[in-house]
Amino acid sequence: MTEPPPRPDPDRLLEQLNAESEKAQRGKLKVFFGFAPGVGKTYRMLQVARELVAQKVDLVVGAVETHGRYDTSALTLGLEILPRKVHAYRGRSLEELDLDLALQRKPKVLLLDELAHTNAPGSRHTKRWQDVVELLDAGIDVFTTLNVQHVESLNDVVAQITGVQVRETVPDSILERADEVELVDVAPEELLARLNEGKVYLPDQVARAASGFFQRGNLLALRELALRRTAERVDADVLAWREQQGVASTWPTSERIMVCVGPAPASARLIRAGRRMAGGLRATWAAVWVEPLAPARMSSADRARLEQHLKLAESLGAQVVRLTGPSVSEALLTHARKANVTRLLIGKPTHSRLRDRLRGSLLDDVVRGSGEIDVHVITGDDSERTAPAREALEPDREVPPLRAWVFAVAVPAATTLLGLGIRSLYPVPDLEMLYLLAVLLTAVRFGRGPAVLAALVSVGAFDFFFVPPEHTFAVADVRYVLTFAVMFGVGLVAASLAGRIRRQERDAVAREERTGALYALSRELATAGSSEQAALMTARHIARSFDAATVVLLKGDGGLEPAAAWPSGMTLDAAELGVAQWVAEHGRPAGFGTDTLPGSRAVCVPLSSAAGSVGVVALVPRLSQPLGAEQRGMLETLGSQAASALERVRLQGDAEEATVRAKTEAMRSSLLSAVSHDLRTPLAAITGAATTLRDASANVPDGERAGLIGSIVSEAERLERLVGNLLDMTRLESGAMNPKREWVPLEELVGSALNRLEAKLGGREVTVDLAPSLPLLEVDPLLLEQVLINLVENATKYTPRGSPLEVKARVEAQGVVIEVMDRGPGLPPGAGERVFEKFYRGPSQGISGAGLGLPICKGIVEAHGGRLLAFDREGGGAVFRIVLPLPKEPPT
Repeated sequence: MTEPPPRPDPDRLLEQLNAESEKAQRGKLKVFFGFAPGVGKTYRMLQVARELVAQKVDLVVGAVETHGRYDTSALTLGLEILPRKVHAYRGRSLEELDLDLALQRKPKVLLLDELAHTNAPGSRHTKRWQDVVELLDAGIDVFTTLNVQHVESLNDVVAQITGVQVRETVPDSILERADEVELVDVAPEELLARLNEGKVYLPDQVARAASGFFQRGNLLALRELALRRTAERVDADVLAWREQQGVASTWPTSERIMVCVGPAPASARLIRAGRRMAGGLRATWAAVWVEPLAPARMSSADRARLEQHLKLAESLGAQVVRLTGPSVSEALLTHARKANVTRLLIGKPTHSRLRDRLRGSLLDDVVRGSGEIDVHVITGDDSERTAPAREALEPDREVPPLRAWVFAVAVPAATTLLGLGIRSLYPVPDLEMLYLLAVLLTAVRFGRGPAVLAALVSVGAFDFFFVPPEHTFAVADVRYVLTFAVMFGVGLVAASLAGRIRRQERDAVAREERTGALYALSRELATAGSSEQAALMTARHIARSFDAATVVLLKGDGGLEPAAAWPSGMTLDAAELGVAQWVAEHGRPAGFGTDTLPGSRAVCVPLSSAAGSVGVVALVPRLSQPLGAEQRGMLETLGSQAASALERVRLQGDAEEATVRAKTEAMRSSLLSAVSHDLRTPLAAITGAATTLRDASANVPDGERAGLIGSIVSEAERLERLVGNLLDMTRLESGAMNPKREWVPLEELVGSALNRLEAKLGGREVTVDLAPSLPLLEVDPLLLEQVLINLVENATKYTPRGSPLEVKARVEAQGVVIEVMDRGPGLPPGAGERVFEKFYRGPSQGISGAGLGLPICKGIVEAHGGRLLAFDREGGGAVFRIVLPLPKEPPT
């Protein structure tokens, strides 16, 4: 009878559905992958494109680099080609993909050659692969090409092989994101023949390429890299498909080795044997340790040895995997099938056969359940087995207190008294159940040892007081022997189960503490606004979690710099700073309790994120005891959380700086654009008038001479206003403008402003409506008059000639309200706030100005504690409203 297939995991099914839903919304990426230029990637891509066009697929050529090859160019005939965008750079015109046009056209498939290409300055993205990401997010399928030397993780390998440092690289994540990778491969001899025929480079470049990058040895090595990278991709696709389809059997498409690691000394030899086997088979391998859900308490020596074994495996190139499960063999085999392991290495048992009979054999379970997986059983050296015997005699176990043993004797004694009392009142045939209850109570309270003693005392008490002949240990009825055996056996089982529950409870509490510490730290770090805050939070949490003084050091321009300490004032001496510097440079823990610089008082752990090391955290334990393996793992996890937060803060700061730089650049451009025009116009007028007066002074009539002189004066005044506005804006932004307050009537300020603008107002009707109850204002009269002048002058610029203006003032609960109103076109939609931005100009054409008048008005009003608002007027026009706070009582 065949077993039914395993039930699929609902969480995994939901995760797959979500992933497929997200994938369906994105475009698909296909990469034509090669080992060198000239292998035919672009040619193959165009061949596939023509096949798709023949199938009526909407396909567009975004950018294809033919490099003058006739055969490649011929394949583009008949394909829709997207016009490229031209960028001017250093006197040259560079053509790049028009990303906006591609997004607007939105074909089904877009061809975009040379994924590692660097875009011309002025493009939206620096790299072409960034264009590809945006196209994929928009739902457009992209076909592209890539050579192996442009893969980021292989950049240094390629440089070592060829001696050429490739500058244009593509992150591995982009290649991993590809939905399909097609390897375009030719023999190196054929590629060299193409090179000599001029099909790869122009004739003047062939000799240099043949003596450099295109040497046969280089091509062979690059071809191997490309084949291996493609094989890794295919391997990952196979594993993903197996997981998606729930395939449990092993497919030996390639060798994969798994080494079972434990605290036994022989595991070191097992790991080395796995490394030799993996090297001989050129296979990937992993070292796996399974922590049972209810583990027996491991001694500190065994725990340290286990960590050493895992570090050894990692140093030899293994993938270290930590598993948990109720059954070690089941966890091993489940992971082996999931990872498509073909060979499993396990150590030969060294304990007695009786233990296997009583507790089961791990080796037997693995061999019987391995199925298609080959199992290799390897033994260790005798020296390895006997060396740590002294350490094994000192297990780190809980020793029950004296009261536990007293309790184990007292509870069966009390049960005996209770049984004697019950039997004297009413004959009960099953008094042994009371003793089982006593054993269970002892096991739950104090664990296995006292429970075993309670079971022995219970059996003896039951025999002595209740089994005939009573008050002797003789047994007249042989059937009671079975009762004794059952009582003792049930007591042992109950004690074992109770001990397991106690261990699970202890482990659950420890896991909860670790999870709570991680959650608390991550929650606080999410609110950190600076590196100093994140460092202080990290130091405080780590110090409290490990009962140790903690210092967090971050990388700066001058090297490692202390950023935070807990308790405050904690410092490191020169030796400890040297340890921290070593950790920052090598990215590995060092110091007290480690294999590197163990004489230090502090243990240092790197703060590493995806972008690299950002600093070091140093701990000085108060009890001068080294951290255990679990504590070191917890410390590294907390450090990883902190490093991610610090990296986030840094990126946030970089983004803010970039925003400020962009705004500054935009402001600079606006300033240059506005000021250059407004300076050039009056200067041109002044220069023209002055030149006329100089060159033809005798021939200029008096009336024309007066006009030229007046033009020079008016344009000079215009320049003076512009420079004055720039200076006023500078003073406002620097905080150097302090109003010199005086008590003045508003009527004088309005009248003076209108008198100064009399020439510009011309015959325009201006209505002044000032409430008679207006109080004296405590303001800077020159500055507030300048505000009124700017507002009225602004109204004359943006309203039709001859249209009326109104100036009103009144007292309201919110303060003194002054309004300048016109009957012009009003404000542009949504420009109520933008009109007060520096260099903002309205949509009207031919109006001079730098866009500084209104921002200066707003700054002056706010310096007086008021507000300046702008909004459309009912019936057409605009209203600029000044609200000044009500003044105090003026002096008599």
